[in-house]
Amino acid sequence: MPIELSYNPWSSCLEVLDQMLRQQETSDWLTQWDLQLRFQEWFRGLLQQNDPRNTCQDHRSLLQRSIRYIRDHYNQPITVDELAADTRLTRSSYTRQFKEMTGKLPLDYVNTIRLERSKQLLQLTDDRLHDIAQNVGFSNEYYFSRRFKQYAGISPGVYRRHYRQEVRVFAPYLEDFVLALGVEPVLQSAHHSWGKQRYLGLDHIPEFDVTRQDAIFNESHKPDFILLNAGHTRWNLERFKHTVPTFYVNHQGEDWRSILRSTADVLGKGNRVWDIVGTYEEKVREAKDLLARCTQGKTVAFLRISATQIVLYGVKHGYVGPVMYGDLGLTPHPLVQQWTKEERRIDIRPEHLAQLHADHLFITFDNVDSVMHGEERKLLDTTEWKQLPAVKRGHVYEVDFLSWMNYGVISHGKKIDDILRFMA
Repeated sequence: MPIELSYNPWSSCLEVLDQMLRQQETSDWLTQWDLQLRFQEWFRGLLQQNDPRNTCQDHRSLLQRSIRYIRDHYNQPITVDELAADTRLTRSSYTRQFKEMTGKLPLDYVNTIRLERSKQLLQLTDDRLHDIAQNVGFSNEYYFSRRFKQYAGISPGVYRRHYRQEVRVFAPYLEDFVLALGVEPVLQSAHHSWGKQRYLGLDHIPEFDVTRQDAIFNESHKPDFILLNAGHTRWNLERFKHTVPTFYVNHQGEDWRSILRSTADVLGKGNRVWDIVGTYEEKVREAKDLLARCTQGKTVAFLRISATQIVLYGVKHGYVGPVMYGDLGLTPHPLVQQWTKEERRIDIRPEHLAQLHADHLFITFDNVDSVMHGEERKLLDTTEWKQLPAVKRGHVYEVDFLSWMNYGVISHGKKIDDILRFMA
């Protein structure tokens, strides 16, 4: 007795059948074998679409199944129409819901899986780029190389070379990420007022003063390449790009995980990222649980103080807020959110400071505008400062400038250590 089966969308069904019909005349047994496997996969999808047990499945579970399918079949031809049909959604609805669940468009997600797998093959094998491209599902080596460079910031060949040998890198104000990945930079950045990032423990590494426009590389410490973030324009460091290969990390500082992944790609250390992030997140969980028992809803604020400014840092953005309020769940004083809104930081006047009745204040001093030694601390002698509730109770905590005014897993770990030391 014949059974009626439906396929949605029908145009996709016709396209697949037409492709298989054009290939069936081949005499090559491997092509015939591939054709049989593809037909069985297509027929399996047809049966799944018409399985009455699937009619009650919600779209989320179907999308999860679709994601599993992509992970298992990333090296095969995949179209959005086929993926949408398997979930019984229209192409536009499937694309929208897929992005809501994964943060990526379907084909971008497919390419991410392919590129991550290609990184593993570049690390572990000596296969030609052509073979790796074919293995992970790209149609040709040139398209693969272009997509890989867009994704990782460097070509597949450079990625493989960096992974297999020690590299000499100069990464001004990205040393936190480089060191977290187990690589010591050949030089460390320094600032004429701020000094060097002592929290990284790189005292044995020569300094390079980024504020000196005439600074050049000593031949014995010349890097193989330079890694720059968005702040490089401040120091005019792109002046070296014609003599030393230069790579750029364009993520916002708050997205430190993406910066870490991009840095790992350039250094050939992609296999370390998962452990580093996992260790940090475990540290956050333990600290958050402890602070929740100790703080009992007490409010917190963070100030950066110089000779000319009082800077209040916001809740969602910047060096401090995502860790203090986001990761650790501390409660910002209401004025912190009200004044900063979506800004990373704002300047406040001494008369406004008097309204900041936070239970706990974290502060750091910036000496960049100081004419005389210690001038940045003159605020501490004012009436507005002495009348603050946190000052009266002894709940003001001074922290290291550069470890708090930085992004990176080491920097953020230091912030957590300081917060626990003072508040737990």
